[in-house]
Amino acid sequence: MAFGRLQRSQGATPMSEINVTPLVDVMLVLVVIFIITAPLLASSIKLDLPRSEAAKPGDAARFVTLVVDRSGQTFLNDQPLKLPELAKRLIQTGSEHPETEVQLRADAAVPYGRIVEVMGLAQKAGLNRIGFVADAATLQTPGNIPSSKP
Repeated sequence: MAFGRLQRSQGATPMSEINVTPLVDVMLVLVVIFIITAPLLASSIKLDLPRSEAAKPGDAARFVTLVVDRSGQTFLNDQPLKLPELAKRLIQTGSEHPETEVQLRADAAVPYGRIVEVMGLAQKAGLNRIGFVADAATLQTPGNIPSSKP
């Protein structure tokens, strides 16, 4: 049996340069994660918005966000306000910029009367452009549309 030479060959020499490819890969993954999660952090108030097939974000030059959560608490630009304080802030906004759009976000469980009350405050303040924000509904075929009849 022949085993070949009895001399040892020298192995590969160690590489002295730093390989930056894994670092670049990790950084690109982090950038993608931040790009995906940034829009999710836009609103800190958790709501169950009603769904609509026509819901698309509008391109308004100037707007304020008016939120009514499940408990009926009102928020103006994510700041909780009582109704008298909300009315004052809306009047101030309406007098400074009457073309401002009010983007109204209300939880699906909020009574209609409370939404009308908040809309009335905005209209008294001279803010007549009111947009209703809703989540896009999933497409439903005529066979699986829920009916209101028991």
